Amino acid sequence: MNAHSQIDLAKITTPAIDITPDGSDYETVRRVIEMLTVDYRNQPSLEAIAAELGQSPTQLQKVFTRWAGLSPKAFLQAITLDHAKRLLGKEELPLLEASYELGLSGPGRLHDLFVTHEAMSPGEWKARGGGLVIRYGFHPSPFGQALVMATERGLSGLAFADIGCEAPAYEDMARRWPNAEYIHDQEATAPYIRRIFDRQQWSCDQPLKVVLIGTDFQVRVWQSLLKIPFGKAVTYSDVASDIGQPTASRAVGAAVGANPISFVVPCHRALGKSGALTGYHWGLTRKRAILGWEAGNA
Repeated sequence: MNAHSQIDLAKITTPAIDITPDGSDYETVRRVIEMLTVDYRNQPSLEAIAAELGQSPTQLQKVFTRWAGLSPKAFLQAITLDHAKRLLGKEELPLLEASYELGLSGPGRLHDLFVTHEAMSPGEWKARGGGLVIRYGFHPSPFGQALVMATERGLSGLAFADIGCEAPAYEDMARRWPNAEYIHDQEATAPYIRRIFDRQQWSCDQPLKVVLIGTDFQVRVWQSLLKIPFGKAVTYSDVASDIGQPTASRAVGAAVGANPISFVVPCHRALGKSGALTGYHWGLTRKRAILGWEAGNA
């Protein structure tokens, strides 16, 4: 399953600047960005862009990726996806019409674009959770009140709240899927809380089913977090390297902060470059408590 988070072009296009004496690299990148932004409906290929600039596709790919942090193709996909969300959301175009407006051959290409980058179909994104039933309940945990959310496919959310602050925690989580149907069901969510915090129920033979709701990049970050051993910690840079994006520590930090399944997907085990705890969506005190609990039980 997947998510509603939109790609932030301002973040993904911030260049890792490599100043050259004549500024030729900058001029190349500027022209490519301009071409892709203005001419995205024609879905220009790398070869077509390179021919227009009088460069080899290989060299153009290398220069653009070094500056922008992603390939020309990935940049074009990000622009196309951004416009697709506008057409399907604000302008409420049908899938077929939106596909042609974007320069895609049909709804199949639009579907592939969304599944690759949002881990969901364009129809599901447009619905913003419409038709999705999420059951939730608050339960005591070692780290305060735990908000558990689950679909018929598995655990989809785990958040924490102090006594008396349950409502803001629920609103924060429900905002991710505003059109979903939320049902308060303590009985349905109780088995999850036992599986999550009772170490005797942790078993590779009976894995806990989870539904990661996030963008493609976020899901890759969260999958990397799942590799961190119990009682250990890594830096955002380590996670960035693990997913093959060594210069994306900042974006990794944002994805870690957006993790919808706290504790189970151990975002608390990710630290700043210096080893500092940095932020934690549910509070640094709680992060310290979780790390301490894990260290004591490792």
